[in-house]
Amino acid sequence: MSDTQASDPQASDAKAPDPKAPDASRRSERSRRAIYAAALALVAEHGYARTTVEGIAARAGVGKQTIYRWWPANSKAAVLLEAFLDLAEEAAGGPAGSEIPDTGDLAADLKAVLRATVDELNDPAFDRTARALAAEGIVDPDLGAEFTARLLEPQLRLYARRIEAAQAAGLVDPAADPRIALELLVGPLHHRWLNRTLPLTHAYADSLVDLVLRGLLVRK
Repeated sequence: MSDTQASDPQASDAKAPDPKAPDASRRSERSRRAIYAAALALVAEHGYARTTVEGIAARAGVGKQTIYRWWPANSKAAVLLEAFLDLAEEAAGGPAGSEIPDTGDLAADLKAVLRATVDELNDPAFDRTARALAAEGIVDPDLGAEFTARLLEPQLRLYARRIEAAQAAGLVDPAADPRIALELLVGPLHHRWLNRTLPLTHAYADSLVDLVLRGLLVRK
């Protein structure tokens, strides 16, 4: 380094990163996990409205400025969304996007994945957080769109691909719209869960599959 560079503070400042800019590389794994756990626990204990960034930071043992730096926009909702996505990924045993198994028995495959969804929605660790995000997504369109894009749509595409595979195998009516077909499966499940109309059970999931496949399967 030349003497000019060493004595010129502007030259040094020009190379320094903006300390306010979000930098995901600065997140330590331990702090990140602590923040996720704190957000999920507080929402489960007190609800979304009473959960605050300050409370999350205190529970996680980090400064609130750490949260604002890592999640600068709509921090509470953003933290909760990432925590929930992480929780869903852990429950799935790995990164989201694993294909629905194709055993050759479409009914059995769909029943297995819908039963797993029932178990997930009945799990208190998922239930309150999912409801909080669904409710907040109604009043915050950006959050709702991100929740849909990052969690819901990837899951729905798995159903679509499994139905398309069944069409290719000659099991499902080729004229059936896979998107409408999958909505007939998951829509009633989420309606019952969101509105708490009746209990969510494996028997209910099985009955949905049986009824939908009556209209989809090719009649021989």
